[in-house]
Amino acid sequence: MAPSTSLGKITLPRQQRRLLQPLNSPKHKRVAATPPAGLLQELLGDVLPPKPKHTSDETLAVHAGEKLGKGADEAATDSIATPIVSGTTHWFKSSEDLIAFKEGRRHSHEYGRYSNPTVKVLEDKISALERAEATLVTSSGMNAIVTTLLALVPPGGHVMTTTDCYSEARAFIGDRLSKMGIRSTFIDLDDMESLKAVLDQDDVTLFYADSPTNPLLKCVDIRLVAELCHRKGALVCIDSTLASPINQKPLTLGADIVVHSATKYMAGHHDVIAGCVSGSEALISKIRAWHHDLGGAISPNAAYMFIRGLKTMALRVEAHNRTAQQMACLLECHPKIERVHYPGLESNPWHQVAKSQMTGYGGVVSFEVKSDLSGTMRFVDALEIPLIATSLGGCESLVQQPAVMSFWGKSDEEKTKNGIKDNLVRFSCGIEKFEDLRDDILQALEKI
Repeated sequence: MAPSTSLGKITLPRQQRRLLQPLNSPKHKRVAATPPAGLLQELLGDVLPPKPKHTSDETLAVHAGEKLGKGADEAATDSIATPIVSGTTHWFKSSEDLIAFKEGRRHSHEYGRYSNPTVKVLEDKISALERAEATLVTSSGMNAIVTTLLALVPPGGHVMTTTDCYSEARAFIGDRLSKMGIRSTFIDLDDMESLKAVLDQDDVTLFYADSPTNPLLKCVDIRLVAELCHRKGALVCIDSTLASPINQKPLTLGADIVVHSATKYMAGHHDVIAGCVSGSEALISKIRAWHHDLGGAISPNAAYMFIRGLKTMALRVEAHNRTAQQMACLLECHPKIERVHYPGLESNPWHQVAKSQMTGYGGVVSFEVKSDLSGTMRFVDALEIPLIATSLGGCESLVQQPAVMSFWGKSDEEKTKNGIKDNLVRFSCGIEKFEDLRDDILQALEKI
């Protein structure tokens, strides 16, 4: 058995013996504690670390309009989730309270078609992401487009757009606006000289275009177009649906208005139909006035689901970008693929424009199979993971053959005019594992 050892028999180093002295012993030296601010001053000198500004898209998507931003007071609640305010009508405490609201001295809500607390949180969140002064959320992307055009282009005005803008927007501009005394001109994105010529010859009120376009993913040089249009007094409206606010911010590039079909990447789960338009307070106020008359209000429940989707948008879009880039590279080298349309490829004619204004290239890849209409249909039908469906931007991968999905029954002339070939496939990458999608595409190509 080991002999017992008492503390008094142990010889301790001098430093440790000092620690055992009573605190009031003269052997203890009192040292004044350096306060935290003074310690930082000693460590950093005159340079103090900047306060966090919380401007990253990841943080704004979660907190803007709620904990952060101008809507924070209105949304103040002990609920982490944004409350769904389903009431259609809001009451006032007194006539003076109502007058203060009417005169803009008090912010509140009056009627659900005009505004709603849940929708207001959503609008402020989108404004933060788009770096916009204001945002209007609508019942659909098409409602956002139509309301914007009606509000900003008066009778006698002139809309210039591209031949491959969203098909329903193209039809509305060409067919409906002409009956209201509004002229329209369609140009090819490949021919920027025609844009300059139209601007020089005619009084253009507004230029409208998708960037990237659907399904060929051409990209508008937003900076250049904005500069050219603004010289002639024309507004610029960009539909940025296929990019999302994570990949592209048209307002920071010179555009006056940005619209989205928020059904796609922003809501992101194929379960909400919504649209939004962002820009300056002055322009959005004009659009909002028309929106009140047209009645395209989104429901508070849909707005809540939209908010929930936005909170994961940055994560989802990062996955979409990564998978689509890998998919495009894979297909570009495959012997059964004639051509790949994806602005993330260096071989793509729109790559330099996209690179200059986008931080990611989106989740849609279009490609032409080395086959005819029926052979391409066999490829599409052989795919096991993606669903044959319209739309894009959700968690599930979707696939379609535009000649069948969107242009079935159309003439060859119309298909050619829109760049639609029988062997064209549009693949909207979801958030599945790339290797699973890769293996599925490779096995389906063997069926051709």
